[in-house]
Amino acid sequence: MRVLCNCSAPLSPPSYSPLARYKPPSLCDSQGITLKWTQRTLIGALTGALSFGLVISSPSSFASDSLPTQTLPSSTESCREEQIEERSERASQLVTNEGIVKEAWEIVNDSFLDVGRHRWSPDTWRQKKEDILATSIQTRSKAHDIIRRMLASLGDPYTRFISPSEFSKMARYDMTGIGINIREVPDENGSMKLKILGLILDGPAHSAGVRQGDEILAVNEEDVRGKSAFEVSSLLQGPNETFVTIKVKHGNCGPVQSLEVQRQLAARSPVLYRLEQIDNASVGYVRLKEFNALARKDLVTAMERLQNMGASVFILDLRDNLGGVVQAGIEIAKLFLNEGETVIYTVGRDPQYQRNIFAETSPLISSPVIVLVNNNTASASEIVASALHDNCKAVLVGERTFGKGLIQSVFELHDGSGVVVTVGKYVTPNHMDINGNGIAPDYRNLPGDLHLLFAAWSEVTKHLEKCHMTQQG
Repeated sequence: MRVLCNCSAPLSPPSYSPLARYKPPSLCDSQGITLKWTQRTLIGALTGALSFGLVISSPSSFASDSLPTQTLPSSTESCREEQIEERSERASQLVTNEGIVKEAWEIVNDSFLDVGRHRWSPDTWRQKKEDILATSIQTRSKAHDIIRRMLASLGDPYTRFISPSEFSKMARYDMTGIGINIREVPDENGSMKLKILGLILDGPAHSAGVRQGDEILAVNEEDVRGKSAFEVSSLLQGPNETFVTIKVKHGNCGPVQSLEVQRQLAARSPVLYRLEQIDNASVGYVRLKEFNALARKDLVTAMERLQNMGASVFILDLRDNLGGVVQAGIEIAKLFLNEGETVIYTVGRDPQYQRNIFAETSPLISSPVIVLVNNNTASASEIVASALHDNCKAVLVGERTFGKGLIQSVFELHDGSGVVVTVGKYVTPNHMDINGNGIAPDYRNLPGDLHLLFAAWSEVTKHLEKCHMTQQG
């Protein structure tokens, strides 16, 4: 099963995204639901701070307790029979050592994007498979060693093998605060359901009665239909030891139940803010330390409070912010953009990795923004900085940013191991490649003396007006 997540940071694998076209036999999750390879998603957007989101478990990684046997209405008999058949199919599926190696080879063949030394080509990669599979592979550890060497030959430091134990630890990451991971799953009509496809054994949700494969219908009586997995994860977050009520539908055919769950694993707020009076002006200063499930919600709260306190000038400090959950960065960038403006482009070999991401609503504030950056501003932070800069919403002050703009996908292999593969990269709204280049600031230091803020702000305003004229002309 493949897993999807969205995370970022500069010193570990970049961000993860949608699926390759490779189609091995169907697999079943722990509830017996058949998942075709093309329907399974990956661990998306890991660019560094190892802050994961939307992770799905493999059946062996999480609690997979089935619901107690119950008599189902006649209308669900066919559903139950299909699940029994699929469990039988799953039990019969075995994979050889050669099959594991070929599986890893096919993932690279379909999705790998060579952004470095250009060592990869279809012909050389095809020859490598023929050479590797020409002899028998006697043990699973030997198969794993072959995969490691095969991936190392690509010359990409972020494309690598993950052992079953590493993959299990990765899949257990919880960004909800109650011990679950949520994924958006299409139903037969093409609509998206929010399914629990990662569940920590004896965690808060599991102890309250939530089970693998349950569908989330509401959080604290708020209907979550139409919301993303990231949005729902944010709704589930809250102070440690407080309670949240979630309404779930058990399995595909089971009953609907409201469950009260005590939060135990809450993320810390990454937002610090204060109002400063400088030269008779009210300045709203916001420091964003990382992008986690609370980042967007807490940033909105901070900005609204600063506005109510009279802030007319805003400074967003992204210095030393190495990234986190990429989707959080995208959602935060949208807060400052007009509807229809570009947040970021993604580029990859496979068309499914080629996306244009746009803002859908009006901006939270209309005032220009000063964004502070340095050489540790990376990944999701660079998405925010470039989106505001290229859309003439902010000036960048400080140092050139880190330059981490790769997209990686994490694929689980049939034996519980996995491979991390570079599948794409981020390109700014002005079509600049972030990776390896970073983003140059507009100013090394604030224009003018910060204590003469009106003079500095006048210079910022002139700079953004010139930016708008350049875009229009």
